[in-house]
Formats: sequence, C-alpha cells, structure tokens
Amino acid sequence: MGSQILEKDGCILKLKTKLKIAFVTLITLPILLTSLAVFGFGMYQINVIEKTYDISEATYESLSNSVQIMNRMVEKSYKELEEISRRNPQKMEDATYLETINARLQKKSSYLLVRKGNTIVYLGTSAKEADGVLHQLPTYKSHDATSENGMYLGGEAEALLKQIDFRYEDDSEGSAFIVTDVSDMIPEVRMFMQDMLLAVIVILVMTAALMVFWIHRSIASSIERMQVAADNIKEGNLDFHLEAEADDELGALCNSLEDMRMRLKSSAEEKLVYDRESKELISNISHDLKTPITAIKGYVEGIMDGVADTPEKMDRYIRTIYNKANEMDRLINELTLYSKIDTNRIPYNFATIPVNAYFGDCAEDLSLELEAKNVDFSYSNYVEGDVKIIADAEQLKRVINNIINNSLKYMDKEKGVIHLSVKDVGDFIQIELEDNGKGIAAKDLPNIFDRFYRTDASRNSSKGGSGIGLSIVRKIIEEHGGKIWATSKEGTGTIMCFVIRKYQEVPINE
Repeated sequence: MGSQILEKDGCILKLKTKLKIAFVTLITLPILLTSLAVFGFGMYQINVIEKTYDISEATYESLSNSVQIMNRMVEKSYKELEEISRRNPQKMEDATYLETINARLQKKSSYLLVRKGNTIVYLGTSAKEADGVLHQLPTYKSHDATSENGMYLGGEAEALLKQIDFRYEDDSEGSAFIVTDVSDMIPEVRMFMQDMLLAVIVILVMTAALMVFWIHRSIASSIERMQVAADNIKEGNLDFHLEAEADDELGALCNSLEDMRMRLKSSAEEKLVYDRESKELISNISHDLKTPITAIKGYVEGIMDGVADTPEKMDRYIRTIYNKANEMDRLINELTLYSKIDTNRIPYNFATIPVNAYFGDCAEDLSLELEAKNVDFSYSNYVEGDVKIIADAEQLKRVINNIINNSLKYMDKEKGVIHLSVKDVGDFIQIELEDNGKGIAAKDLPNIFDRFYRTDASRNSSKGGSGIGLSIVRKIIEEHGGKIWATSKEGTGTIMCFVIRKYQEVPINE
C-alpha cells in the first residue's frame, strides 16, 4: 500500500530516499499511534474508574498519579464522616455504623481507624497490618493533618492518611482516620499500563513490518530478476535481456549487470570468431603450404628419376624448388608475424625518419623487384622540405610490401602497373599505392582489412596467401597512430591509401 502511494503517477523513489522515509516513519508513526492509544485506553479506564469507585471528573493525570485517584476514591466517605462527626459525634462510637463505613472503604483499598483521646476505639483492619500506621498517627488538631488531601505515611506504612478531628459529647478529643494503602497501584491503572505496553509493542512491530514490507516489495522484484540473471550467467546462458524497472540504485545495478552480460556475450562471441578464424588460418596455411610442398616433391622426384637430364632442365628444376621454398618461408614468417600482432608482441622500433629519403629508397628497391616481375613501377613525391615522421622503418616497409604483394596476387593484366605516391596533407603524410588489377567489388571493399577475408571465396590456389596480409597492414598502421583505406573500381584497379602523422618539434621556452 505504501509503495503504491509513494510510487504512483510515475514518481520513482530512490532506495536512499525510501530508507530516509522509513526512518522518519519509524519515529513519527509510533508516536502518533501511541498518542491515540493513550487517549483511547485512557478514556476507557477513566470511565471504568469513575463507575467502579463512584468518583467523577477523573483525568489523565489521575492515571499517572495513583495517590490522587485514591484520594478521590475515599472523598465521599471522608465528607460523610466529617458531617456525622460534626452533627452527631456520638455515632463515631457506634460500631455498626463504623463497620458500614469501613466496608465501603475496604472496597477501595482503605480502612477506618477511630481514636478517642489516646485510645483506639475502632480499627477496620488487623493490628499487624495497621502497626506501621499506628506508630505514625498525628496528634489531635496537628497542623499537617487538617488538609483534606491527607498526608503520606512512609516507612513500613506506605499509606495515605486523611484525618477528621472532632469532639465527643463528653468533650473528649476524637479523631477519625481514613487509611489508604498506596504501596500498589489500583487494578485499573495497572491494566492501563499493561494495555499501553502491549499497544506500544504492537505498534512498533506493525510499523516495522509495514516498512520492511514496503522496502522489500520495492526491491524484491529487481533482486529476483538479478538473481535469475546471475544464475543464467553462471550457467553460461547469455541470450537474455535484463532491463531496469526503475531509475534508482537497484536500476543502476541492473544496468551494470546488463552491461556485464553484454560484455561477456561479446567476449564469448569474439572467442568463437577467434576460434573459427584460427581454424580457418590453420586450414589456409595448410592449403597454401601444401601447394609448394607438392611442387617441391614433384621436381625432386623428377631429378631423382632422371627427368632433368640436361643442365638447363636441372637448373630450372632447382630454381623452381628454391622459389617454392622461399614461398613456404614467406608463409611461415607471415603466420609468425600474425601471431605476434594478435598478442601485441610486435617489437616496434620507432624512430624519426626523413620522408623523402626513406620513400626514395623504397621506390628504388621496388623498381628493381617489380621490373623483374614484368610490372611497370612509377614513383611521385609531393612532399617538400625536410619533413619527418615517427615510424618503425622495417614495419612500414612490410606494409608497403604486403600491399604490393596483394596487388600482384590479384593482377589480371598482361602488363601490370603500380604507382607509389607520397603527399603532404597537413599534419599527415599520405601514401598511395595504385595498381591496374582487376579491382575489388563494392560489397567486398569494407571487409578487405578483416582477418582471413578473401575476395576469392573459392580459394583459387594460384592466388596463394593466408588471408591475413591486409589485416597485418591495418594493425601496423593503427599502431603508428594512422589510418588505412581503399578505393577501387572493378576492371580498372585499386588505390590503397594510408596516413602517418608528421613529426613536429615542440619549442622549449627558456
């Protein structure tokens, strides 16, 4: 009920606010309910006291002051004795009359005691019970005894004493005492105290239970859902969605648990992809290694069988075996490099490199290599001045070689053409490698830098390669703080572009 009231109309209370409300409620509600209980039980017991003891105008103060109640209880008997002693003092020696008065007083935890001179002429209780009172009886016409409210006798007596002084017809001094036992409270006051104690306990228990129920109701659902989510995660089931029911602390915890689930699921999916790619890599490498190994075995068998019976044939067979061995070595080196890249263990040696000198040397080396492969190579440099970059010279050369090898792999023209351009584009140096190969389809272009992605899905063995060359290129460029992309047109060719940030000296202010 409390939760519905506090959370209706879209008003969501945070757990911290709920605890504050519960704290205030645990203080104020018991006080309010206890006040109502005091009023209710007090009114009931006051009515009972008035009817039982034939008194009027009892107040709440009377419930907390037993002496005052007891004083009021014997007030009528006191006034009657006072009137009789004044009008007919001889009746104070009438045992029948005194016994009647005493019988009424005993119903009110009191008794009558009459003294004539120094002699007790009537005692409404046992001498043993009255012993403490008898030793403390005030004298005739004593100052303190004239009060209508009486006087308190302490010690063993613990009694309220109301005294009426008069004179008998023979002019002897007489005193009537109404003695009320105040050692214990009257049953109605005791009952009131018991009722209030029970009421306070019930109020505290009910208030605490209400607050616990409210808070439990507001958090139980979220905790139960998070428990189910945790059990699912423990069992490895990550295909579920945990949505926060409220924008509070538990909602934030739900969101954190959902983030953890998504991260775990992403990690699990990445592991599946990694395992699949690793299997694909093994399959690719096995396939690509099998081709040169088969060729080497064939040529070696030809030599052993005497097929290479001329020096020219023998030279051609040996060169072919050598080239195939180099191809195997390149595949193994590529796999080793990929393993290092995948575990972030490439030993980069960054240094400040002059752009013009470095790419001039690269162009010279590439020109010789590509000329031997019947490929036209050209070089353009649009960078002026002594511009430098920070890079690993060896790894940057690997990037260029991998891109060119990829171009040669998919070259479909009788005369291949590759052009290297170096441009100044502000804070970066942009390198472009353009070929006249068969180009890349638009649907394949966004994926060519992904691991193991090959546009030749049929795996034409004549192309070779493990499918990780361009993924290595992207990894190296990104580790240099650069970016790589490609543009292509099928049947025309492809342009591979990447940028490397310039080296800029920071002036030191003296």
